[in-house]
Amino acid sequence: MKISREWATPVTIGAFVLMAVTGVLMFFHSETGLNKLAHEWLGFVFVLGVALHAIVNWGAFKRYFVSSAAGRAVIALFAVALVASFAPLGGKAGGPPPILAMNAVLKAPLSTVAPLAGRPVEAIVAQLNGAGFAVSGPEASLASVARNREAQAKVMTLLFKSN
Repeated sequence: MKISREWATPVTIGAFVLMAVTGVLMFFHSETGLNKLAHEWLGFVFVLGVALHAIVNWGAFKRYFVSSAAGRAVIALFAVALVASFAPLGGKAGGPPPILAMNAVLKAPLSTVAPLAGRPVEAIVAQLNGAGFAVSGPEASLASVARNREAQAKVMTLLFKSN
């Protein structure tokens, strides 16, 4: 099978547009429907499209490494950014303080969290059960009730929103 610009470039362009739009929506927490799923899974199509596009245009692609100081500098800058992106945030403590606090609240029993919310634990258990979360009792944790980020955000909102 011959790799052709006729379809490698349009795949790259189409996948880039999808990644750019869904990525911007996710950044601003405005994604709806399948935006996040499409961004995560169709990102592989983008990677494939870029690889095929680079193969088809190998001569021009190679020039950025061989003949262009500016091209090498830009590529090196992004390589450094990639390596830096693996550095842990928040140092040795395990993450940024807001994340540490959120994790502590999620792991604590509802009987401990209820005073923070300013409501009786029985009211919180009833509210969460009414919202479709299976809460076994006051010793259950929010993490055991809400197992993914979306559900955790919902229970935290229910628990701490102003009445």
